[in-house]
Amino acid sequence: MGRVGVLLLNLGGPDQLEDVRPFLFNLFSDPEIIRLPFPWLQKPLAWLISTSRARKSKENYKEIGGGSPLRRITEEQAQALQVHLQQKGQDAQIYVGMRYWYPFTEEAIARIKRDGIEQLVILPLYPQFSISTSGSSFRLLEQIWTEDASLSHIEHTVIPSWYDRPGYLRAMADLIAQQLDQFPDPSQVHIFFSAHGVPVSYVEEAGDPYQREIEQCTELIMQTLNRPNAHTLAYQSRVGPVEWLKPYTEDAIADLAAQGIQYLLVVPISFVSEHIETLQEIDIEYRHIAEEAGIPHFHRVPALNTHPLFIEALADMVIDALRSPALSLAEVIEPKQKVKLYPQERWEWGLTTTAEVWNGRLAMLGFIALMIELISGHGPLHFVGLL
Repeated sequence: MGRVGVLLLNLGGPDQLEDVRPFLFNLFSDPEIIRLPFPWLQKPLAWLISTSRARKSKENYKEIGGGSPLRRITEEQAQALQVHLQQKGQDAQIYVGMRYWYPFTEEAIARIKRDGIEQLVILPLYPQFSISTSGSSFRLLEQIWTEDASLSHIEHTVIPSWYDRPGYLRAMADLIAQQLDQFPDPSQVHIFFSAHGVPVSYVEEAGDPYQREIEQCTELIMQTLNRPNAHTLAYQSRVGPVEWLKPYTEDAIADLAAQGIQYLLVVPISFVSEHIETLQEIDIEYRHIAEEAGIPHFHRVPALNTHPLFIEALADMVIDALRSPALSLAEVIEPKQKVKLYPQERWEWGLTTTAEVWNGRLAMLGFIALMIELISGHGPLHFVGLL
């Protein structure tokens, strides 16, 4: 076995407030995040959204200290993983590749080439596969591999998802149990799993396995926890005009409050590191919603970060991947997952999912045209005297 490397993939986040707008631009420039019928509109739309959302996003980041801790935590995870692998007798160099902010995936690949890595394990820090997370990073890596012939000598293997790995499940159950045992009556606490949402069309039209994997993961964690607590799964962080996976977290919290739930323990199931969606969206926004709805005891399970059981699980995944037949990027992106990362959607009349998506897109295009005209001062509405 030649020199071994492990590439950890994650979203990335702005390190300081000045990074927020360019980070958002990178995020919304990705067609896996917002899909448009005309690719040439991607960059203008990304500029418009990042510009319009920057002020509010900066306010959110101010509430958690002025930037995202995601890079720091991911680098700590990388260091801990390297130590665990060495303890298990496996030398490996760990690299961090972020999708939308530094260190970018392209930078990580450049370092992998420089270091002469011969065998590479590609490990996304997303337990569940989704088009918009792991899929986007895999697509980028496939493009890099296609365009750079010098990478052909690097034998790589991909770990598509790992939501059902026993070590990961034990780590999650351990964190939940620690928090439950701090309540006066742990059995009366309602466990609330909050996952990042995706548009319904990703699941129904593109074949994204994310919802299925999230649901299975939730049940496996509860089985591993082996406690009598009732639990709920909901989805957070939706944006745009189309329908996202339901129930939405804020609606589910309100429903539980109406049922008289007094003790709520929130579990961020699709996140392995603290970042804006745990520290601000859950800890501040959803806490406020819960308290306003009448749930006085709102607590959250911390993200895994460098939990020893979690890091050990990552190390075991890497070792297993090195010993198993390699799974290439090409196999993961299309044949293996049966997922169309850029689904060819058909037009349908009536109140169908596709029609709703296109109605939303057309409305968005009209909004973009209006905003461009308002900003530029030129256009048909100015011509006819309406602006």
